[in-house]
This record gives sequence, C-alpha cells and structure tokens, in this order.
Amino acid sequence: MNFSSETVDFLVIGGGVAGLRAAIELAPRGSVLVLTKDKATESTTGYAQGGVAVALSDEDEVCIHYEDTVKAGDGLCNEEAVKVLVEEGPACILELMSWGADFDKEGSKLSFTIEAAHTRKRILHSHGDSTGKEIERVLIKKARSFPSVRRYDFAFTLDLITEDGRCIGATVLRGDSIINVFARAVILATGGAGQLYSRTTNPVISTGDGIAIAYRAGALIVDMEFIQFHPTTLYSPGAPQFLLSEAMRGEGAVLRNIHGQRFMHHYHEMSELASRDTVARAIVSEMVKTGARHVYLDLRHLDRDFVKKRFPQIYTTCLQYDIDITEDMIPVCPAAHYIMGGVSTDLAGETGIKGLFAAGEVACTGVHGANRLASNSLCWRGWSSAQGPAGVH
Repeated sequence: MNFSSETVDFLVIGGGVAGLRAAIELAPRGSVLVLTKDKATESTTGYAQGGVAVALSDEDEVCIHYEDTVKAGDGLCNEEAVKVLVEEGPACILELMSWGADFDKEGSKLSFTIEAAHTRKRILHSHGDSTGKEIERVLIKKARSFPSVRRYDFAFTLDLITEDGRCIGATVLRGDSIINVFARAVILATGGAGQLYSRTTNPVISTGDGIAIAYRAGALIVDMEFIQFHPTTLYSPGAPQFLLSEAMRGEGAVLRNIHGQRFMHHYHEMSELASRDTVARAIVSEMVKTGARHVYLDLRHLDRDFVKKRFPQIYTTCLQYDIDITEDMIPVCPAAHYIMGGVSTDLAGETGIKGLFAAGEVACTGVHGANRLASNSLCWRGWSSAQGPAGVH
C-alpha cells in the first residue's frame, strides 16, 4: 500500500448533479478535485428518468409548486428551503439550457408533463425518459471545460480529516494508494443509501457512506427515518429492479392488482396520481390482500407510438425481458428510492462542522419533509462564496 498527500482548494466528494454543479461554481475560485466511487457517469443522477420539476409552464406558478411540495412533505418541510428550491429552480433550468441541455419540446415550447402529487404540468423531460442522463452529460462537459477541475474516478473516501473542530480534508483509497487530500472546504455530494434495502432503484454505489463519514466526524444526522419507496419498479424473474417512471402514470398508466382490477380509487381521491408514499402503501396493501408479490402497471389503452416515443428507454429495457409495455401489463412493486434525511445543513449547505458542506441527497435541509415531491431532486442552488461553497439543491 502506498501513502501520499496532496492539497487542493476545494474537495468535492461525489460526481452526480450536486457534486458537479458545486465543482462548476467553485472552478473560478481555486483548484477543485472531484472524487467518484465509480466511473464518471455512474451516479444516481443518470438513473433519473421522469424529469425535473420547475414552475416554467404557462399554467404554473412558483407559489403553486411551493404548495404542492409542502403538502407532499406531510407538513414537515423546512419552508424556507422550499422557497429556495421553487424560486431559484427556473433560473437553474435556463442556465442548464444555455450550457446545451436538450429538453423535449412541443413545437417551439418546452414540453411539460404531470407526476404524482403535482397539481400542474411542470415536469421537464429529455429524450422521453432519459432526463438524468442529459443533465449529467451537460454538467460533466461543463466541468471538464475548467482547467482548475480534476477528478479521481474509482476513488473511495474512507474518512474525513478534522483538526480543532474543522474539516480540513479526507482520506481516500484509490487503487493501491491511500491519499490524504487536504482542502479549504470539503463538499459531500455522495447521494443516498438505497443499497441498505434488498429492493432499491439506486445504483450499487448508493451505500450511505457519505452520511457515515460525516457522522464519524461529528456532524449532525437528521430525519433518517424518512425513506421514500418508489411505487413502481419492474418485478420479473432475472430482471433488474428497474425504475418505471412516475411520468408513466402522469401520462395515463393505471395500476391493477393480479386479478386485473383497478384499486387506487379505493385509497385516495387522486388515484394513481396520489403522492408516492400513498401509492406505495396502497400497492403493498393490495399485494397482501391478494397474496401476490406484485401488481401491474397498465399502459395498453394508450397509443402505441406515443408510448414508444415518450418512454423509449423503458420500452427497450422491458422488451429485453419479454414485456412489451404497449401490449402487456407490467409487473411492478415498490422499492427503496430516496432518503429525505441525511447530514443536517443550513440553507448555505454548511454542516455543523466548519469547512464541511453537503448537497444533494446526502444532505438534509428539510426541503423534502417526510416525503419528496416527485422530480424535486434534479434542481440545485448555486455555490458562490470565495471562501467556500454556499447553497444546496
């Protein structure tokens, strides 16, 4: 084992939307090193299908987006954090577009869809059901345009380094080397902890180690009991736990039990468009009632060409497992999806440890309350301080 050390201005641990956006903002202010556990494109960001929620359509308003978010959060949202999310979201999307992000359009206007618990069409999407990949592509390209930004892929952060109550870096395992990386500020952007569960939509790298290293360093960890289960993941022998986007129900897909009967209207007035926690619990209830291990998602009544164009990735993936979503009902069941809790931060992304910041799913500002509103995770706030980052989501 080789041992070494190096010094940078800013150390970003994680290469998803939160980490990349932090690196981009910090790049003009000093040297930035981005650490990822896997290859550059392997993060939860790339798995996001449905889209990003933002109040940009003609029928929408920021105040309505705010109300939907707070309601979905079951009254436990930090309302100041929600204001930041919904008010700054539109500018962030326009910035992404200026960097080359390609969102789907209807004619010359952006195309919006609706998802569970939203009362307006406000979900932007790209290439049908590959929104996360598009945002990831744009941010990786933008980050690479700065000579001050470097990245170590396949680098695992073992622990944070603290001195006199301040975070001054991290110990990193890379290949057969252990590197102590020292920095003026450390930004945690390591994502969630879905791999704690046997069924999850999260990639294999989502093991919660960012939360763990922050805890060991003395940071406050909050709201860990709030784990969101996505209602619809593919349930088929030999198939991966593949996410079937909320947008499918937004476009008219319905849920049926193993007897082919619709059931969501028995559980909530919004039926399939109720919040994720409501739909997931309803599905589990039906599974228990019928003695089944899944229910069905049904798109057969929708136009075949529309379905294939709107959900090309989902269509192709399901077809690999002999499921034609335009002709067959899709077996689905809930899976762990998103953690609302994490490392406690203020609205500037700062933790209780000086020099340590957190953003994205690893962080908890309280913006999501007890239950994240669908597609409220691919937006962020800029990082601006010359002394260190400022901002989350």
